[in-house]
Amino acid sequence: MHLLKGAVRTYAWGSRTAIADFVGAPSPTAHPQAELWFGAHPGDPAWLETDDGERSLLDALRADPEGELGPVLRGRFGDCLPFLLKVLAADEPLSLQAHPSTEQAVEGYAREDRAGIPVSAPNRNYRDRSHKPEILVALSQFEALAGFRPAARSVELMHALGVADLDPFIALLTGQSDADGLRALFTTWITFPQPDLDVLVPAVIDGAINYVRSSQSQFAREAKTVLELGERYPGDAGVLASLLLNRLTLAPGEAIYLPAGNLHAYLQGVGVEVMANSDNVLRGGLTPKHVDVPELLRVLDFTPAVDIVVRPETTRDGAELVYHTPAPEFAVSVLCVEGEHLGHEIDAPTRHDGPQILLCTQGAATVHAKGGPVTLERGAAAWVAADDGPIRLIAQEPTRLFRATVGI
Repeated sequence: MHLLKGAVRTYAWGSRTAIADFVGAPSPTAHPQAELWFGAHPGDPAWLETDDGERSLLDALRADPEGELGPVLRGRFGDCLPFLLKVLAADEPLSLQAHPSTEQAVEGYAREDRAGIPVSAPNRNYRDRSHKPEILVALSQFEALAGFRPAARSVELMHALGVADLDPFIALLTGQSDADGLRALFTTWITFPQPDLDVLVPAVIDGAINYVRSSQSQFAREAKTVLELGERYPGDAGVLASLLLNRLTLAPGEAIYLPAGNLHAYLQGVGVEVMANSDNVLRGGLTPKHVDVPELLRVLDFTPAVDIVVRPETTRDGAELVYHTPAPEFAVSVLCVEGEHLGHEIDAPTRHDGPQILLCTQGAATVHAKGGPVTLERGAAAWVAADDGPIRLIAQEPTRLFRATVGI
């Protein structure tokens, strides 16, 4: 077991304070820090703190896959870590995006290879051959657009805005089944010529202004989101697309699970993400980055997403909160040391013999494994190799450790 140093990624939508404060570094930072990666993705692997200095986790896995990953994981996923843990800090909205299925990723990666597009090129969609299901667990109040809402609800929203220019699109959405109507309307908007967007988007923004001024509450969050996105991305089709998506506010501890094809845009907040070890993103707007609308339309699932907020299940002894997802690449839980457990060593539940990443988000704990103990304070992480478990922990103050492992 070793302390694990995350790799910081700087994007314009990130925060100059959140990640720095989380890890105890000076803030504000010179550049917005958006993500802190704890994993073995070739694009930005984390670093093990060893007696001989820092060592890339990716190099450690390559040198001893049997010891680090274990035979069970290797038999299922080969000699690579199938999950990636991140801390995400958004001060501004992320791009409107979705992730491909495994079949789509394999086909797209091969297609772009044949076209001679370098993996690092900014116009590359597929940087690996993996799908990217992901779960985000809120550490703060977290705002998001995620998944298409039922068409009838979006019709109610558009009627409430009172924008005459929306009438033909309301008719388009109500004349078909949910998935077909949402596909037709989203495709129409996302492929609109810019002169048409320059008329419709301002009209919708005016409708949102009037709605907010009227002090109505039913769609207040949706209307305010239209205004915020319209201010940052004037004339962007993503402003219209927000009318079709679930507008969510997560309380700390609540989560969203996003399977392949789920259109989403994180808006603001800090959370822990665990996902398949992939960097494949198809963008449709709300970003200066590469946008590939035809490819996005190929991967989208227009089935309305309902009940997508995930709440943890508490184990019988109360020491672990488990976030259930169908993803085989990862499993996510939170080890909680509080109340009667304080000051006593407790055994972390053993789910399988694979490796795990621990991330302390509250308090401090000493974690014991076969290779010896490490102390984790808020913002610190540890890599527990497959041959180093199981683990025990002890804390003197209320403590929470996020745990990412392989799915059962």
